[in-house]
Amino acid sequence: MWKRMLRSYDYSLIAAFLILCLFGLMMIYSASSVIAVQRFEVESGYFYNKQKFHVILAFLLFCAAAVFPYKKYKAKRFLLLITGGMFLTLFLLFVFGSVSNNAQSWLRLGTSSIQPSEFSKLVIIIYMAAAFSKKQKNINSLNYSIAPPVIVLFVVCFLVAIEPDFGTSFIILLIGLTIVLSSGIKMKKLVKFALLIALFGIFLSPLFIWQKDNILSEERMSRVTSYLDPFKYEEGDGYHLVNSYLAIGSGGLTGLGLGQSVQKLGYLPEPHTDFIMAIIAEELGVFGVLITIGGLAFIVLRGLRTSMKCTDPFGTMLAVGISSMIGIQSFINLGGVSGVIPITGVPLPFISYGGSSLILLSISMGILVNISMHTKYEKNYNS
Repeated sequence: MWKRMLRSYDYSLIAAFLILCLFGLMMIYSASSVIAVQRFEVESGYFYNKQKFHVILAFLLFCAAAVFPYKKYKAKRFLLLITGGMFLTLFLLFVFGSVSNNAQSWLRLGTSSIQPSEFSKLVIIIYMAAAFSKKQKNINSLNYSIAPPVIVLFVVCFLVAIEPDFGTSFIILLIGLTIVLSSGIKMKKLVKFALLIALFGIFLSPLFIWQKDNILSEERMSRVTSYLDPFKYEEGDGYHLVNSYLAIGSGGLTGLGLGQSVQKLGYLPEPHTDFIMAIIAEELGVFGVLITIGGLAFIVLRGLRTSMKCTDPFGTMLAVGISSMIGIQSFINLGGVSGVIPITGVPLPFISYGGSSLILLSISMGILVNISMHTKYEKNYNS
């Protein structure tokens, strides 16, 4: 049995995941070595060493998730545990949360910290996939099948948004909507439910008007104005994007060479996190960009292919949710770095520095690999 299972794993998907993690680790060392000394006054390998630990831990969790049968995530006790834990940690943020980048979105655990909203993405994927898969016989029932998981989705989005972290809240909303669209609900029911949500939004509009100064704060609006004309605000809010343009443009086809970035020398404020793609483009040129985007695209497309081959509704929606999460985050990060959309502070999957994001994505990848393995195993040996 174990030999058959090992033959059923998608090793191309595993290879893409490992290549991106190791490539990201290499680029984090290159991008962070100067800023570690200049701004944070630590050794040049500080961020590299921390990320190396994150990669090792993430790989172990990936292996565990790749072996653990994904169908067990649908168990009622497990769903109560993870959803209860999600809401508990999101509420704890308002009491014990630490502020970073004007958002109270971190929980300190000794010398380390975690970002609960990151893990909320996977919890929402598992919960919504389980909820819709259990109600396939009555999937078009508005009150019984559609409303409960969608209400949970909106509550989670609200709790994350008031941290405030609108970028992550928007990502969670989009992930949830992709699962809704893949659940098998008829289009007429979806349109009807969308109209009800729109009416609810109109009902809440006085609250938005009352709190518009907090929601549309000067800092958030500055991201939009600097996105529309970054060179007009290049000494202020457009500084990040202008220097990102300079990094991408100076890299050209072949790049300046690994470790030879100029923008990481104090010009680009977040070279190892949100703007690591700009450093990749500057140092490795089109070759580095193709490795990154090609690897991410391969994972997303492979995940969607797995969802189409899977005959289990739960596995299908899990694969769709995980693939869309990686795809949406990649688009938002790359769009911000290139000026296609406003900057939101979303990390680039598998590449950017950060433990919470990498661990979440690695567990998600393990689940995706497990779904792929079970789908192939059942096709080859149980048919």
